[in-house]
Amino acid sequence: MEVDALRSLLLEIEKLHSRFESEFSRLYDENNVESLEERLRSLRELSLKKLEKASSLYRELAKFGGRLEELSKELYKNEHQMKFRIEEVISHMRREEDFSGRVKLKASLDRLIQFHRLYDYAVRKAMGELSGEVEGLAFLGENHKKVPVGIMEEIYKTRLMEERLETLVRFIYRLYTHPSDVHRVERALMEWHSKGLLWVEARNVEKLSGVRDAEEILEGLTLIGVVEKKMRGGEGVYKHRAYG
Repeated sequence: MEVDALRSLLLEIEKLHSRFESEFSRLYDENNVESLEERLRSLRELSLKKLEKASSLYRELAKFGGRLEELSKELYKNEHQMKFRIEEVISHMRREEDFSGRVKLKASLDRLIQFHRLYDYAVRKAMGELSGEVEGLAFLGENHKKVPVGIMEEIYKTRLMEERLETLVRFIYRLYTHPSDVHRVERALMEWHSKGLLWVEARNVEKLSGVRDAEEILEGLTLIGVVEKKMRGGEGVYKHRAYG
């Protein structure tokens, strides 16, 4: 995909996101289940379109690795989570006749609203940075033609090494200043394994350990070989090497 096509794809995502945010703001005005469900289904349709575009962008930019892959993955991950949160609420819409159903509906709606508080900022930040990175591709490509693959690979290999070094430095500093955080994260990961979960998401480890930014510690443990990592649904999942 050429730079102009990438620009166009980013613009489409930006327009869809603006429509989504406008629609989401009306969610707070709904005062009955029927109108709430109609609004949520409209949001789900927009979310599916955005997820499809974000997936296409991720597939294209993952080829470059480095910052482009990281940002497009972050965008895809947020869109995937938003779709999941919306569908979770919809799944409880027809089960709210009894008290238990109403409680589950309210809890899922609260989770959606809580996630949305960070979602808009995260998506706009990722799109803004991606636009800058894509313009960098245009600068390197002669007359906006195909970017020299060899040059791009070397640039992003260097960036990837820098990012890993920064992650490792932060991890070592945390290990020195707050060693208990590292041990709690490691124990929480192993505890999830003991419950039968082989690959664990960072947010689950954070919830069980009570350690903020558990993902940063998991990344550090991955770099020193204590933990394994793989991608699932655009999100990193982790497994302790001592398990199994």
